[in-house]
Amino acid sequence: MRTWTRGSGWGETRMAGGTATPASVPTGPSPPKLKAVRVGRRPNPRIAQMKRTWYFLRRNTLAMIGIVILLIFILIAIYALFQPYPWTQLSQQCASDGTYPATGGCICTYPAGTASHPGCYETPKGYPSDIAPTIDLGHGTLGPLPLGSITVAPSNPTFYSIYDGLVRGADWSLSISVAIVGSGALIGLLLGAISGYFGGWVDETLMRLVDIFLSIPQILFVIIVIAVLVVFPIFQPFDARVLLLIAGFVIVWWPFYARIVRGQVLVVREQKYVEAAKASGAGSGRLVVRHIIPNSVYPIFVQMSLDVGTIPLILGTLVYLGFPVFPTIYFPEWGSMAALSVFSGNGASTFTDALLTCQFGPCVIPWWQFLFPGLMLFLYAISVNFLADGLRDALDPRLRR
Repeated sequence: MRTWTRGSGWGETRMAGGTATPASVPTGPSPPKLKAVRVGRRPNPRIAQMKRTWYFLRRNTLAMIGIVILLIFILIAIYALFQPYPWTQLSQQCASDGTYPATGGCICTYPAGTASHPGCYETPKGYPSDIAPTIDLGHGTLGPLPLGSITVAPSNPTFYSIYDGLVRGADWSLSISVAIVGSGALIGLLLGAISGYFGGWVDETLMRLVDIFLSIPQILFVIIVIAVLVVFPIFQPFDARVLLLIAGFVIVWWPFYARIVRGQVLVVREQKYVEAAKASGAGSGRLVVRHIIPNSVYPIFVQMSLDVGTIPLILGTLVYLGFPVFPTIYFPEWGSMAALSVFSGNGASTFTDALLTCQFGPCVIPWWQFLFPGLMLFLYAISVNFLADGLRDALDPRLRR
């Protein structure tokens, strides 16, 4: 009989006839038991991608500053929805001379160089509603007029608080600019992606259409659209006029985005992953939606950040030229307020009157009327620019490695 043992711990004894008997079991600790691993659901790739984007976005300091400023503007816009329009108070007149309507009643003013009156504000001669920013140091507050007032023509002595106008105009400035830029970017993205991917006669047709719209002056086209269509009863209400204004801008705004996207798509469609998707049997629609467009949107963010701050300035230009975009020149929109402060501060009601007044007579240039509306436009534009740059870096895999 021959005996042998296999292994270091467990063994067996084999006999010559082939019968096996168990060997002695060594003493010692038993092997550890393996814990059952619970296999959970596979994480959603879209949620994982959003988390990765947020991770890279929050590491960008300027992008976070832009988000904070935009959130403040959004909160102001929501608050403004429940506030009355400041220009509804302009129809009210105070009975006594030297007092003008303001929030909560009338205010008292006196011209510069004359005897001061307690509780009244000094104003330039001939401009009794032109009040500079006030600071109430005794009570530790900014005073009743922290941003001053916008002058209205002396022939129409009324009062317009800059603070009330900026707060109430936040929702209109943000909503109009976002609607115009967002709609134009979406249309340009779709048409530019289709043009660049398919090429051939599709590309030629769409690009010639883009050339036609690029040759149209933007401001002139918007003026013509509103002047022609506003006579119809359907466009008489103010909300319908705003929609018409947005549509007029979108018509001449999307070609810029179409050209940008087309140039990017011409590069993306030649990449290896697009060829691999074609080889795997993906159709044209899936290629454009899942591969072409997501990798071609990065230049759009930069262009959108520039255009969002441009829209209020163009609206102010239309108001400055005397074109009735809004129901009244006192309408609380940031661009309109900046334009109103330019010509109404000199007692003019049109662009020509403002030039003649400054050329042949004394000009009153109140700095606060230009500063605060312009500062709001600057902060709005720079915050969107910071956020767009951060999104471009966070979404582009080539830049976040």
